[in-house]
Amino acid sequence: MSDVNIQAGLDLASKQAGEAYSCIIELRQYTLKPGRRDELIALFEERFIEGQEQVGAHVLGQFRRRNRPDQFVWLRGFTDMEARRQALQGFYYGPIWREHRDAANDTMIDSDNVLLFKPASRAGEFRLDLNNRPGKDAPEVAGGIIIATLYTFTTPVEAKFVEFFEKEVVPVLRAAGAAISGYFVTEASENTFPALPVREGEHIFAWFASFVDEAAYESYLSALSESDTWTATLTPALQGWLARPQEVLELLPARRSLMCHHFA
Repeated sequence: MSDVNIQAGLDLASKQAGEAYSCIIELRQYTLKPGRRDELIALFEERFIEGQEQVGAHVLGQFRRRNRPDQFVWLRGFTDMEARRQALQGFYYGPIWREHRDAANDTMIDSDNVLLFKPASRAGEFRLDLNNRPGKDAPEVAGGIIIATLYTFTTPVEAKFVEFFEKEVVPVLRAAGAAISGYFVTEASENTFPALPVREGEHIFAWFASFVDEAAYESYLSALSESDTWTATLTPALQGWLARPQEVLELLPARRSLMCHHFA
C-alpha cells in the first residue's frame, strides 16, 4: 500500500473516531474575581462547550490553575484561522453567548491574556477524540495534572530548536515520568477576530504534559532535579536559547475537560 493510501486511511479512521485536528490553538488565561471560579466553570461546562463546538470550535480543555485560586485557564482549537473567524463570529454574535455573557463577564477581572499557537511539528499535534468528552451529568473525577510550559524567545522559534526539543529534551522528560501531549509555536498570523484581543509580537514555544496525580508530578520534579543530563546539560542549553525564565502553568482539569491525564 502506498504512503498516500496509508495516510488517507489514517485520516479517515481519525475522522470516524471523532478526532479533532486543531491547526490553531488558543491558550486563554483568565483572572477572576475572588471566589467566583467555580461559578464560571459551572456556567462554562453547562452552556459554552457544545455552544462553541456547534459553530466549529474545538473546546480542548478547561482547568483550575493549581495554587492560584482565582485563575481559570482553557484551550480551544480550530482547523485554520478562517475557521477560527467563522466560529468566533458564530458564537459571540449568537444566542448562547448573548444570553449568558453578562453572567460570565461578571466573574472576570481580565480575559485578555491569550496566546495563539500552531503545532511545532506533526509529532507535536494534540490528538483528541471529541467523543471522549464527559457528558453534562458526568461525576466529578480526578483528571490528573496538566502542565503547560512556556519558553519565550527573542525571535521566531527555529526548526533547529524544535529538533533539539524532540531529540534531546523529550526523552529526558519522559524518562522522568511526563506524558508529553503536544508542543506548539506562536501563530504569527493576523488576528482574524479582533473583537477578542491576543498577545502579539511574542515568540513562544509551549509544551504540554500530564501526570496521573500530584504524587506523580512531584516524583517527576524530583527525578529531573536528580538527573545530571537535565541539570548539567539541558538546563544550561535551554537557558542559552530563552529570552527569559520559563513559565509553568500547573493545571487541574475541570469535570468535563477533554484534556486530562488519560488523553495522553
